[in-house]
Amino acid sequence: MSAQELSQDALNILSKHVQLEQYAAAHSTPLPPLLQELVAETEKQMGLRALMLSGQLQGTLLQFLVASLQAKRVLEIGMFTGFSALMMAEALREGGRLITCDIDPDAIAFARRFFARSPHGSKIEVREGPALETLHSLEGPFDLVYLDADKANCINYYEATLPLLSPHGLIAVDNVLWMGQVLDPKDEEARAVVAFNEHVLRDERVVNLTLNMRDGLMLIRRK
Repeated sequence: MSAQELSQDALNILSKHVQLEQYAAAHSTPLPPLLQELVAETEKQMGLRALMLSGQLQGTLLQFLVASLQAKRVLEIGMFTGFSALMMAEALREGGRLITCDIDPDAIAFARRFFARSPHGSKIEVREGPALETLHSLEGPFDLVYLDADKANCINYYEATLPLLSPHGLIAVDNVLWMGQVLDPKDEEARAVVAFNEHVLRDERVVNLTLNMRDGLMLIRRK
């Protein structure tokens, strides 16, 4: 097989993968209108940064986790424009609370506008500032922790949140495949993701599952 044929095969595989993800989204419960608007506004105002959104499939999976755990308290590290926070807040038990952390004032202001319009926004508490400082001020337990922040501190976030996890709780970590760069890491962020993945894999306190969903999602629970 020639190099050109191999290249065409690779493009065909990529195209099929995109089509399958679109098919999966089309055959999953659609986003409510407010979340659709949030996604559209994020794409309009944030440009390429909109790729940071968790997206319909991953957001719905997070909802499933919150509902399945019957979560009363959820912690999110890295809120961005509030998409995943609102998705998870909808599935919280009555009286449930979600604490979300971010450092970007523009993203926080954006998210707050949508929280104010949602019947579930009152369940969300925003903590502005460096997440590690916020984590040191929190008390557990949390039933679900969602890590979706800067990769350089991912191990630090993990180590700070594991003691806050309830006995039946889960940690979900986004971007653990880092656009495929984990296979051949060439920059600091990719190497940080690889280091985090190896750190969790070697941690005898937990078991983990790495899902090939979107940009990679890792689920972690205590043994």
